[in-house]
Amino acid sequence: MLGFAFLAYQANEEKKQTEMIVYTTLALLFQPFFKIVLGREIWNVVDVITGINLLASIFVKRKTL
Repeated sequence: MLGFAFLAYQANEEKKQTEMIVYTTLALLFQPFFKIVLGREIWNVVDVITGINLLASIFVKRKTL
């Protein structure tokens, strides 16, 4: 959760609204305080998609202004 919150903060500082919304949503989805019931299959899909996107974000070169 803290990792996604930090990424959301960074995206906000860089004026990247879409990334900030995505990271904020992920921070809320993976927060440890309230259980979000989605079912095992849906959680597996969410985990795989999130993992792939995080790995891709490491290797994709960002455009700087």
